Order: sequence, then C-alpha cells, then structure tokens
Amino acid sequence: MVNRVMILGSINVDSIYQVTRFPQPGETIAVKQKSYAPGGKGANQAVAAARSGAKVSFIGAVGADNDGQEMVKTLAENNVDTSRIAVDPDNGTGSAVITVDENGQNDIMVYGGANQAMTVVQLDDLEQELAGTDFIVAQLETPQEVTLAAFKLARQQNVITILNPAPATELLPELLEYTDIIIPNETESSLLTGISVNDEPSMLQNAKFFKAHGVKDTIITLGEQGVFYVTADGHHGLVPAFKVNPVDTTAAGDTFIGALSSQLSPNLGNFESAITYAQRASSLAVQGMGAMPSIPLAEEVEKALG
Repeated sequence: MVNRVMILGSINVDSIYQVTRFPQPGETIAVKQKSYAPGGKGANQAVAAARSGAKVSFIGAVGADNDGQEMVKTLAENNVDTSRIAVDPDNGTGSAVITVDENGQNDIMVYGGANQAMTVVQLDDLEQELAGTDFIVAQLETPQEVTLAAFKLARQQNVITILNPAPATELLPELLEYTDIIIPNETESSLLTGISVNDEPSMLQNAKFFKAHGVKDTIITLGEQGVFYVTADGHHGLVPAFKVNPVDTTAAGDTFIGALSSQLSPNLGNFESAITYAQRASSLAVQGMGAMPSIPLAEEVEKALG
C-alpha cells in the first residue's frame, strides 16, 4: 500500500560552501568549492518521501522570482503535488547558506522569506485533501500558527501528525497536544524538554515529557549512534546507525523523516522496520554533496539494505 503524505514546510535554494574547517569569529578563510542546490527542510522531506514511493502533496510558499519557479518545477519533477504552493509577491523565495567542512559536518544560515510569511489562508478547503491522507509532516521553518491550524484539521480527519521540531525553538504550548509523533534530534529534544539526552534513561525521560504534553510517540535521532524510539504503549528501542564515511550531513535528518513517512504503516505497527529503512536512506544521503541531490531512490535503499 502506498502511503499518502502531506508536507507542510519550507522551500529554499541552498548555496553550499565547501571548506577545510569552519572559520573562527573575525577570520577569513578560502572556500574550496561553491555550488547551488534545491533545499529547505520541507522540500527535502517531500522529495525523500516521494523518492521512497509515497504519494506526496506540499503546502508551502515561494517568492515571485526565478528561484521560486525553479523550486516548484523541481518538486513537480520529483512527483510532488505542488498545487498548494503559493506565490508570494512581497517576499523572496527562502534561501540557505551552508558551510561544509572536510569531515562532512555543516553549519547553516537560513533566510525565511516566503516561508515565514505563510498564513492560515493557505489551509482553506484543506479538509477534503486531508481526508485522503495518511500522514501530515511539518517542521519549524514555517509559522507555527499555520502548523497548529493544519494539525487541528488533520486531527479531525484522523490523519497522523508528525512534527520535526527543527530548527529548535520555543513551541506554541498547544502544538504538542496535536502532535502524534515528534522527531527531534538529541539537541532539539533537550532544548524542548530541559532534560539532557545522554543515555537511555534520559531519553525515556524526554519521551515521558512529550507524552505528558500530548505526544503519543517519540523518535529521537542520534546521528552516528542511531535512533531511539518510544511508542504510545511504552515499547522502546535503539536502532543502530549504518556506518559510512559522510561527505555532507545536510540532508541526513530530512531524508530520514521523509523516508520514514513513506514506510511507516498508518496503524504504526512497524516502527522498527520503518526506522531501519529510513536510517539506510539517510546513510546514503550523507555520502553525497548537497541536500536534495543526495536523497536516494527506493531501489537504492532496498539494494543497500540487501
């Protein structure tokens, strides 16, 4: 069965700078190579889900500029339904400057642009589309008010809501009440709960915090340490990461979340196998340069899984 996934999120054009190391404050260093790539957490997750076989639709916004036109075209070419992407005449298409060091680590500066100017008006008549959807996924590069409104509509239609709280920031108190699955990394989880993530008991405490605020299932991504999950019934486990030599980790988390949404059963009965698939997809993505260009196809993931 093909999962039907709706992504509410950001659309960016990435400028990628490859360097030997990150500069110190006030320091000027040489850039080894510069490139451009389509990106944005929402767009990356949508493409990851679509490339792993999901039927994907997108709610977002771009500017009335060439970057916006190219991003909508790119998403459409990746089998993402773009009919709910608005064109904002007053704000430019989102963009990001990404610096990648020789170890594949990155830092990112983001200009929100049209992403941050989204309003709940874009959700008009969304109920009918949600009625045919399994999952709706959102991040924090678009206004939380829009996400909350979309999640409330999704709850009415029994659509499973997935929140990726990235980049980490203070959440609207009500948003967790309408989140079924939360997927932070260890840093984001710690910032939201106030509980450091350093071992299994602390991760269980993080999940307990989220559950107390209304979230049924918690998945914490731990980079090279793997993924820890806690389900609504208290079942938990650590799924190890696949060991690879990363080139660029920019799309790691987005690939994981998109791939997971494509594989997770709507009855949530296959958490561990879906996480394993998503981990494998993410491990392939970090071996390529650029966010969206490095996201693998389903057949590549299946081959790597053996």
